[in-house]
Parts: sequence; structure tokens; C-alpha cells
Amino acid sequence: MLFCANLNQPWNSTLPTLVLLRKCKTSNDVNQIHARLITTGFIESPTLTTKIILAFSPSLFSPLVDFARYVFFTHHTFRSPKQDMNPFLWNAVIKSYSHGRDPEQALAVLSLMLEYGVSFDKFSLSLVLKACSRLGLMKEGMQVHGLLRKLNVGSDLFLQNCLISLYLRCGFIGYARQLFDSMSRRDSVSYNSMIDGYIKRGMIDLASELFDFMPMEYKNLITWNCMISGYAQSENGIDLALELFEEMPARDLISWNSMINGFVKCGNLEDAQALFDKMPKRDVVSWANMINGYSKLGKVDLARRLFNEMLGRDIVVCNAMMAGYVQNGYCAEALEIFDHLQRDGNLQPDNATLLIVLSAIAQLGHIDKGLEIHQYLEKNKFFLGGRLGVALIDMYSKCGSVKNAMLVFEGIEDKSVDHWNAMIGGLAIHGLGELAFNLLMEMERLSVEPDDITYIVVLNACGHAGLVKEGLICFDIMRRVHKMVPKLQHYGCMVDILGRAGQVTEARKFIEEMPIEANDVIWRALLSACKNHENIDVGEPVAKHLITLDSCNSSSYVLLSNMYAGLGMWNAVSTVRMMMKERNLKKIPGCSWIELEGTIHEFFVQDKSHPQVMEIYSLLDSLSTSNSEVTPCRHHV
Repeated sequence: MLFCANLNQPWNSTLPTLVLLRKCKTSNDVNQIHARLITTGFIESPTLTTKIILAFSPSLFSPLVDFARYVFFTHHTFRSPKQDMNPFLWNAVIKSYSHGRDPEQALAVLSLMLEYGVSFDKFSLSLVLKACSRLGLMKEGMQVHGLLRKLNVGSDLFLQNCLISLYLRCGFIGYARQLFDSMSRRDSVSYNSMIDGYIKRGMIDLASELFDFMPMEYKNLITWNCMISGYAQSENGIDLALELFEEMPARDLISWNSMINGFVKCGNLEDAQALFDKMPKRDVVSWANMINGYSKLGKVDLARRLFNEMLGRDIVVCNAMMAGYVQNGYCAEALEIFDHLQRDGNLQPDNATLLIVLSAIAQLGHIDKGLEIHQYLEKNKFFLGGRLGVALIDMYSKCGSVKNAMLVFEGIEDKSVDHWNAMIGGLAIHGLGELAFNLLMEMERLSVEPDDITYIVVLNACGHAGLVKEGLICFDIMRRVHKMVPKLQHYGCMVDILGRAGQVTEARKFIEEMPIEANDVIWRALLSACKNHENIDVGEPVAKHLITLDSCNSSSYVLLSNMYAGLGMWNAVSTVRMMMKERNLKKIPGCSWIELEGTIHEFFVQDKSHPQVMEIYSLLDSLSTSNSEVTPCRHHV
């Protein structure tokens, strides 16, 4: 019970009530104090209720905010006009909405003020404009703008800046500039808002023009950093960013990090490293940028060296290093960092950490580790309704456990289209085309709007399962029901469906009738089908067309050679192999992974790099011998 608190002040004073309210941990705690205030009659004290409203309307604890609002609406809203002349309390409540939960209610409170003749000031209106900005309520924001003009406060600089922010947030940059140009007076906020708005929409030239026009006394760190960031992110803008960086009167961490990030994005790690070395002070963003940069260039060893050098690493830097490992195929090393995090216990993994870990596990096919992470997510009550749920479904599917993937999928109440796509994709890679198609039909029944990816994974599933009719139905639903324009990937899936089913001529006709030009992937899918179904009449011209398109891709030569070999055309095979030799082309070897007792073993064709290679080949030889002994017996029988 909160009332057992040892306080020197009597209950009817203001202090113990406020202290006890701050100690509340649950809604029940708040209700206890509320009940006590009612029974003692102190709820009628204007002094106490005013302090409750001012102290707890900005609280991060929802029950206290709700209590402050309740006290306001039941004990202050409709008192005598004299008491309501000052909008101070009203503004506190409006702010609790505009900056907190239910921002649309800020408009309702302003409407109440207007309806009951309560005076309001520019802060009341600025708070309502903030709510409109958060929600993208352009129409309501323009109504407030009209009210400002009607009340002759439309020329107030503070409110005009709020309006510029509203128009920019809602995507109406033309209205924002129109208002900016009409202002009789501007300040740093006015210019910075417009410059930032242009940069966020990629209008770097207009931002630069406004920056040059801006009086020097208005330019501050925000202005310079905004322009540097804009140039650094734009194509071929890094040199201009560097000019501004060297010209600016003062720099902060954001300035340095923006430049480093710009160099990293254009792959110039030499200059990025030079700036990093010169920095007077570094933060986690600086280190993460450099680690990310080296990882993207495949220089994971240099990224790891930086990671090891950093003192006081946080979860952001750990995520950057883990992501770098996963991007470059070093998934086991990424999991080692995660295991160290768990053993150390000083840093708590966040959503980003777990997404990287699940991706690493999916690539390794390490099901036991996947089950362990799933337990961790459940134990720590991570929300699976977002990307984590999608990653978990994907991980189980790629680790071979469709059953677990389906259990996760069915356990998510509010499924997004991404969850459906992940599950359909999981069924597709396991050849369960009918179940994948049935899931699409279930989406239709539940009115879940599919997207481009949905149809790609369903068509892919139909192709692998040989479901030609279902694939055609899916393609038809996409165009006729959902009015979606198929992309190259969708057309490619349809060619694959027809080709796998042996309908090679129909597949070629489908390509010829496509409204967009087929790429090499689509032609290669057709060539693969021709090889599998020994259709040289279609396959030979397709292969020659592919070689013309991309003469350096060995797969087209290999498919053509195999097709010739399957038909016993050995002279043609020799010709193709000679072409490959002349052009210095080699077949990319196949690769397989096997998990044994928690360790992933990787094998290439004719690979002899494994430490147990002698034992493996010895066993294979013994199996080969045993098979050769058995075969004649079967033949004899």
C-alpha cells in the first residue's frame, strides 16, 4: 500500500500527495490515491489539482497522464470564466496530447476552448499544429492557419515557423516555400526548416540556393551540418560537402560524422579514415560508420581491428560488426560476438541485434541456435508482430523446420503482409506449392492486401511444385483483382512455371508477348527448361542470344554444353568448351553445407580443403565399392 509511506507532512498538505503519485507503479496505485482524495474532499482543492495537472500531464507513465487529464476535465474545464482566462492549464493538457498519446485529441481540446469562449494564446495554437504535423493532418492544419489569419496573429514568427514545419512534414513543400517567401521577418529556424525540407526531398540545388541567400548571422551549426549531410548523401556531392566542412566556423560531432558517413557511402575509406584519425572526439556513430564502411568493401579484418580498438563499446557498434560479418558470409563470427554479449551481460541485445542473429542462423541452417534465440525472444517478451516475427519465420523455414515456422506464424495475432510473405516463401523453398497457394487464397478471404513480393513467392512456389494452373490463376488475380502491374520478376516466375512443366514453346511465346523487354535471367530460365526437356530447337537460339547479351557469364555456355551433351552432340560440346577456354571462362563450382553436432561444414565440388578430407574420400570410395558389388546382383535378378 502506498499510504504506508513515511512522510512528515500531514495527508491534507500538497507535498505527500505529489510524492506518493510519483511513487506509483501501477494503475491501481493511482486509483488508491484518487479514492483517498475523494473521501477526504481534497480533490476539490484548486491548488492541489492544479499542481497534479502541471506535474503529471507530461509524465511518461500513462496512468498518471490519464489521471492528470481526468482531474483537469472534471475539476477545471468548466469553472467560472474568470478562472479560465489563463490558458496555462489548458496548454499543459494540450501538450500531453500533442507530444504524447492520442495527438488528435489536441484538436478536440482546442475546439472546446473555442466553443466555451476560453482564451488561448500562441502556445495553444503551436501545440495543435505540432499534433497536426505528427499525424499528417493537412486539412486541419490549414484550418488552424485560417484561424491565425482571422485572429490577426498569422504574422507571428513563432507560429509561422510552426506552419512551415507542418507543411514540410505533410509533404507540401510548395506551400511551405510560399509562406516562407511571404514572411516579413525570418530567423534561423525559418531558414533551417526550409533547407532541411529541401534536403530530405533530394532538392539539394534549392537548399544550396537558400543557404547562399541566408544571412551569415543566422547560420548556425544546424545549418552547416544540414548542408554537409545533404551534399554528402547526394550523388557526386562529397567534394562540395568537404568544401563546406573546411569553411564552417565551428564543428561538432555531427559535422565530423556526416563527412565520414559521406566518404563511406561513396567507398572512399582512405579519406574517411583520415578524418576519423583527426577527430578531436569520437562517439559510437563514428566507430560504427567506419566499421560499416570497411565491411561494405569486404575488408572485415580491418573492421574487426577497429572494433577491437574501441573502448566502451555499445550495442550499436556490436550490431555494426555483426552485420558486417553476416554481409560478408562470416555468420559464425557474428554469432560469436552475440554469444560474448550474452556471457558479458553488460549490453542488452536490441531488435537490430536479434534480426542480424536470426539472419546469420538462417544462412548457417543452425536450427539448435535458432530454437535458443526463439526461447530468448519469448522469455524477454520481444514483440513478434513486426520484423522480428518475419525473421523468425524465415529462419525456421531456411533451417528446414516448416512446422516451427508455421507455429510462429499462427501465433502472431496482427499479421502484416510481410509475415504472410515470409510463411509463403518458407513453404515455397520446401516445395509445398499447394499450401503456399492456399495461403494466398486465405489472404484473399481475410482481405489482406498482398504486395509485389507476395506474388513473387507464390508464383515461385507454384513453379517448384509444377502447379501451372494455380500459377496462371495467381498471375490473373494479381492483374485483374488487385490491378497490379507485373514486374520483370513476376514475368520471370511465369516463364519458370511454364518451362519446368515442359511447356517450352508456350514459355517462349510468353516472353515474346511481354510488354517489357526480358532480361538475361528470364532468358536463362527458358534455356534451363530447354536443357531439362531436351528442346534444342528453342534452346540453341536462346543460348546464342544470351551469349550475345553477356559473353562473360559462364552459366549460358554451361547450359548449352549440357544440352548438347544430353543429346549426344559431342562436336558441339567441344565447340562450346573451346569458346569458354578462349574467353577464360570457368564454371562456378557448386557448394553444400552440412551441420554436424553444432558445427557447419562447407564443401565445394572436388574440394580437398576440409581437415578430414582423407577420411571423407575413403568412406566415399568404400560406398562406391559396395554399390558396384550390389549392382550386378540386381541386374542379374
